[in-house]
Amino acid sequence: MAIRVRFESSADVGVFATLTNSFCLSSASSGSTNFYSTFESELSGVIPVVQTTIAGTRIIGRLTAGNRHGLLVPSTTTDQELQHLRNSLPDNVALQRIEERLSALGNVIACNDYVALVHPDLDRETEEIISDILKVEVFRQTIADQLMVGSYCRISNLGAIVHPKTKVEDQDELSSLLQVPLVAGTVNRGSDVIGAGLIVNDWCAFTGIDTTATELSVIDAAFKLQNQDAGAIQGMRDTIIDSFA
Repeated sequence: MAIRVRFESSADVGVFATLTNSFCLSSASSGSTNFYSTFESELSGVIPVVQTTIAGTRIIGRLTAGNRHGLLVPSTTTDQELQHLRNSLPDNVALQRIEERLSALGNVIACNDYVALVHPDLDRETEEIISDILKVEVFRQTIADQLMVGSYCRISNLGAIVHPKTKVEDQDELSSLLQVPLVAGTVNRGSDVIGAGLIVNDWCAFTGIDTTATELSVIDAAFKLQNQDAGAIQGMRDTIIDSFA
């Protein structure tokens, strides 16, 4: 079941956090510790939850992109932040700082552990780095005619949600590229900026506090979260942990 979260007064959980199958990055909230502690209570003991800033800002979800193989950060990331991430992330997660004009990497890259959709104008060199570090196949793509693919969809290894105005033929094409079932949907009571309102991995999802019950049920169905009993989830977690051992 997807869990509703707020960051101070914002429902845009995907702006302030990044979640993969091997780590979670959380921004430090000055208002309360609830944001970080929600991730900690759900994920601790399974994957590390790392509190950090990127380039001195808290919008880490929009500035970073990653999967279980690696994490990409913009060139504005400080040496201190980079060292903190190196010390906190699992040893088998590659960390790479990227010189890229489109520096809000979370807005221009959407990926799971096998495939990445990227902004059509991304540098060729950046595309190669994404392929090498994240170990994915890279496709230049738009979603509902929007260039910011990372903002308008969210992908896991089990499913995907895209912008509600994505045409059916485009959904079929994306589903075939990603090799996962795909649905069009919204978060945070009708917002089409899926990437800002939702973070997900293969066994859990966190969405904005304004997300309705209907939107939650679509998220649970899309990412196959609703029928997993505790044993199945633990089994999936154990498998992932074993693959990192």
